[in-house]
Amino acid sequence: MLATENLREADRLMTICNACRYCEGLCAVFPAMEMRRTFAAGDLNYLANLCHQCGACYPDCQYSPPHEFNVNIPAAMAKLRNDSYAAYAWPRAFTGAFARNGLTVTLLAAVSLAGFIVGFVAWADPAALFSRNAGDFYIVMPHNAMVAVFGAAALYAVAALWFSLRSFWRDINAGAPPAGFAAFGRAVADTAHLTFLHGGGGGCTGENEAPSPARRIYHHFTFYGFLLCFAATSVATFYHYAFGWRAPYALWSLPVVLGIVGGIGLLIGPAGLFVLSRQRDPALVDGGRADMTTAFIAMLFLVSLTGFALMGLRDTAAMGGLLAIHLGLVLGLFLSLPYGKFVHGLFRFLALVKYAAERRQGKFVE
Repeated sequence: MLATENLREADRLMTICNACRYCEGLCAVFPAMEMRRTFAAGDLNYLANLCHQCGACYPDCQYSPPHEFNVNIPAAMAKLRNDSYAAYAWPRAFTGAFARNGLTVTLLAAVSLAGFIVGFVAWADPAALFSRNAGDFYIVMPHNAMVAVFGAAALYAVAALWFSLRSFWRDINAGAPPAGFAAFGRAVADTAHLTFLHGGGGGCTGENEAPSPARRIYHHFTFYGFLLCFAATSVATFYHYAFGWRAPYALWSLPVVLGIVGGIGLLIGPAGLFVLSRQRDPALVDGGRADMTTAFIAMLFLVSLTGFALMGLRDTAAMGGLLAIHLGLVLGLFLSLPYGKFVHGLFRFLALVKYAAERRQGKFVE
């Protein structure tokens, strides 16, 4: 007996879909489903995270509401996917903090951390917070202090994500042979292209059932914007430790160029996804837990916005306060990564690895 109501509902719907198979060409979920006769909890969590929420199966399904079978795969998978984030999270005691009012909790954490940074700077050198420092961030907050605070937060986030992903992988992959490099490479390609956000060809279904590529496009802006900002930070770190080149860097330097391009992506992508989320048919989503998604894209947007403000005003007396706000938001984002929408990309990648491995092995799963 499956443990939760959402697991039981997903099992019911997959059993119906496995008998029908009309939607098998739409995405990866239905071919993966067809390799199974029964569905354990791990199988259902795998299928839920393999689902890209394009919504194409809902208008195509002859059994969708108001039919008595009440088949609504997008909503059922969204609910189960959100359950899985908490089910595999580490440590489990922290997941409840983000189950409700995710945006409020995350922003409060960011504001508190910004206040801590302001207090730290005011205690160490009050004049630095309100002085013109020629754009030198380390006068406001010493480099070693910044590395200690953010290094600890990053290590915690990486550890929490590692244990979460390990639990998820073990559950969905129990008894299966190793995936191999070919499956990993296929998953990387599918992730880079967002292959299964095509929705069977036309894109994602919105409020009027008309497919559109907009959601996929905004996901690309967000995804690659995040990667470019990460690359900017990595290059700046390399410059600092390998060559002794300290920030701030010139506008035409590689870290700044990468940060500008990535930051633009993190303004356009999250803003577009937020607008689309407000236009989407409520029947296709897990409406009761939309807040953490909003929190994640809001934090990405605010980190980028304050980053641009900091870059534009770094030679003014406003730099110290803006630095504290920006660093507080970044730290709040780091600490919320293992318990919010960020994990969906990592779970989905592992689901794509498993899907690619199953397709290559061509093995039916009992």
